[in-house]
Amino acid sequence: MLPYQILEEAETALGRNLTFAETIWFKYSSQKSDYFLYCHNTIFLFLFYTLVPLPYVFMELMQSKNIDKFEIQSKVKNSFPDMFRCYKTVMQTFVLAVGPLQLFSYPVIEWVGIRTGLPLPSGSEMFWQLLVYVVVEDYTNYWLHRLLHCEWGYEKIHRVHHEYTAPIGLAAPYAHWAEVLILGFASFLGPLMVPRHMITFWLWMILRQAKAIETHSGYDFPWTPTKYIPFYGGAKYHDYHHYVGGRSQSNFASVFTYCDYIYGTDKGYRYQKEVFGKLKEKLRSKGEENGDAYHIFAQDLKSK
Repeated sequence: MLPYQILEEAETALGRNLTFAETIWFKYSSQKSDYFLYCHNTIFLFLFYTLVPLPYVFMELMQSKNIDKFEIQSKVKNSFPDMFRCYKTVMQTFVLAVGPLQLFSYPVIEWVGIRTGLPLPSGSEMFWQLLVYVVVEDYTNYWLHRLLHCEWGYEKIHRVHHEYTAPIGLAAPYAHWAEVLILGFASFLGPLMVPRHMITFWLWMILRQAKAIETHSGYDFPWTPTKYIPFYGGAKYHDYHHYVGGRSQSNFASVFTYCDYIYGTDKGYRYQKEVFGKLKEKLRSKGEENGDAYHIFAQDLKSK
């Protein structure tokens, strides 16, 4: 909670007028506890995984040829009951796993010093902090994800997430409750290492969830802004990991692909890219759908 009762007190303490953003923040947060502000992350989680995947749900149900041509695994279709079942399971996991985590993690957040007061961080400060969070999460998530693909980790925990061999946006957090906690640690590590303002923390969590939904969307749109981010994996990159399934030892990356490249866990995907174009042209010459090429190639990998 801010230590100021009125706006003028805050301006006197800072020795300047508040910016427009700081004024909004003061009016919103001045009478709210730090714990309540921290709990916004749970609210964002429920709202994001309810609202953001909806366009993908509508596209799946529409079955429009103009949209389906961008679907990575066009042979796989999900009904509304199937998708609602997925959503319901995800919400139950959030209640059972994320709720308790919220209670136990706040003392750590308070101890490391994530602040809620004034002044607010500048745009450049937030950018560099978020970049650190992304890199830390990406590297940690890579190894935790890879660990979950060992025999015990996969059979006991990670196989739940791989029930969707053709990912959909709603299934981004569809996982065993233990996996939610294990991979959640990777998301928290950056803010714990470089603690700054609660707004930066909020923004990081929002970006993290938006990224997860996009990479699990099942659609590869050529105009997606993330295609302009160097070394960004994206939906097609992660879709390969899901299709190959439990035996997959490739494409563990959370955001960027550099770990897979450095540690050689993208060889199958790179081989696919090398031969996929030729197979795609061959099928196209026979008048078959583009999606068949991916399906046939990945099925061939499964059988090896």
